[in-house]
Amino acid sequence: MCGRYAAAKDPAALVEEFEVVGLPDEVLAPDYDVAPTKKVYIVVDRVRDDVRERSLEIARWGLVPSWAKDPSIGSRMINARAETVAEKPSFRRAFAKRRCLVPADGYYEWYVPTSPGAPVGKGGKPVKQPFYIHPADGSSLAMAGLYEWWRDPTRNETDPQAWRLTCTVLTTDAADEVGRIHDRMPMTIARADWSTWLDPETGADASALLHPAAGAGLAAYPVSVAVNNVRNNSADLTVPLEAEGVVPGATP
Repeated sequence: MCGRYAAAKDPAALVEEFEVVGLPDEVLAPDYDVAPTKKVYIVVDRVRDDVRERSLEIARWGLVPSWAKDPSIGSRMINARAETVAEKPSFRRAFAKRRCLVPADGYYEWYVPTSPGAPVGKGGKPVKQPFYIHPADGSSLAMAGLYEWWRDPTRNETDPQAWRLTCTVLTTDAADEVGRIHDRMPMTIARADWSTWLDPETGADASALLHPAAGAGLAAYPVSVAVNNVRNNSADLTVPLEAEGVVPGATP
């Protein structure tokens, strides 16, 4: 799954990298510990006045379907499995027409060591070791996502707070390079496929992009357990620990 990630790039850099038309009205602070229900940037394509336009929007992480009666459902819908997203009632409408990209610097995943002598915590359970996984070249991860608008029935339709934009991140089988850490990872979209994925009129073509992730070019290394607490939020969370051999094949 994908439950935490880092998104600290200047939005102007995202505008250039993802070729969007301009900055959103609100600018988010750098976030090294993005957690569910937080505000995040998403990249979407929309047709306005018969012209397809790419924009950088701000959504809440945790998709709330348009039919939901209670928006708290979003906290349980931060991820959608790529294998079933086209059929699941909670996601299929969004998958058909409201696909997005969720830019990330990298994401966190927790590895459970099984080797003899591995540290244990309360109840004798192994201590989970967080890893930071990111593109080695410093580019953004273009995580595949879906978005939805939810209407708050308690507010007047003209109230700016009446509509809530939410999103989810698709996950898929982890590539061999990071599969030793966790068997799932965010599904990413290659730059050459951005246009197809974002086009609201290409649902069938978008289905062809749902495949296991390619892990080439990703670096993974252990980081501080400080990332476990969402109140911790600094660049220190992405600094490698000097802990070799925690996971065979993980490279700093």
